[in-house]
Amino acid sequence: MKKTIKALLLITLLALFVGGCSTTKASDKVITVGASPTPHAKILEAARAALLADGYTLVIKEFTDYVLPNTALNSGDLDANYFQHLPYLTDFNTKNGTKLSSVLAVHFEPLGLYPGKTTSIATLKDGATIAVPNDKSNETRALALLQDNGLITVNAAKLASEDATILDITSNPRNFKFTELEAVQIPRALADVDLAVINGNYALEAKIEKSVLLTESKDSAAAKKYANILVVQTGKETTAKTKELIKVLGSQAIKDFITANFYPTVIPA
Repeated sequence: MKKTIKALLLITLLALFVGGCSTTKASDKVITVGASPTPHAKILEAARAALLADGYTLVIKEFTDYVLPNTALNSGDLDANYFQHLPYLTDFNTKNGTKLSSVLAVHFEPLGLYPGKTTSIATLKDGATIAVPNDKSNETRALALLQDNGLITVNAAKLASEDATILDITSNPRNFKFTELEAVQIPRALADVDLAVINGNYALEAKIEKSVLLTESKDSAAAKKYANILVVQTGKETTAKTKELIKVLGSQAIKDFITANFYPTVIPA
């Protein structure tokens, strides 16, 4: 009887071990990536076939904000995320104590100035209201865009340190008013403001990209600095999954897909 019980226990333990190994091997071939719906998730979808050809199953988890994709990655719920640029990631790590690293620049989304109650820059009245993103890096970019187009002047040191807010506007001769909002909310606020500076992905989601009045130049310093990046947990920059994502998302096929489907709102990095 004792021998029978021992044999049964041994068989059970062996089955659990083999099952555990099978589960581990299966999970090693599943890559879970957090992304904004547009264009990031669509670009990832275009990469699915190439990943599958290399033996990897892609799971895309969509997020509509700029916080949860990083906290989910930091906690290990994701293998990578793809929605942000490096200045935002750096600021997020500093403020939240997260340890996340960029491994690939995939594309650039020029910030654009979009019409609200006012349909053109030529008809923009003194005292008009302009909406800008309220997170540090994107607000700096928005103010720089407005300055580059002669609407305001901003403290140069604050622009250089990517820490500019509307409080750092040094010259506003036309007395524009500014509304600071979360980037995701701005397209929904167009009816309440005259103009708005909007991130490319949110303009695409709102289907307003063709109405853009002006954008950051594709040849600007911002195009390099604010490229959207693939991000992983620090320490996992060279894992098999990370290398596979870098290979596929950095391929010419993905660059061609971005150009064919999103240019000029989205530009390959």
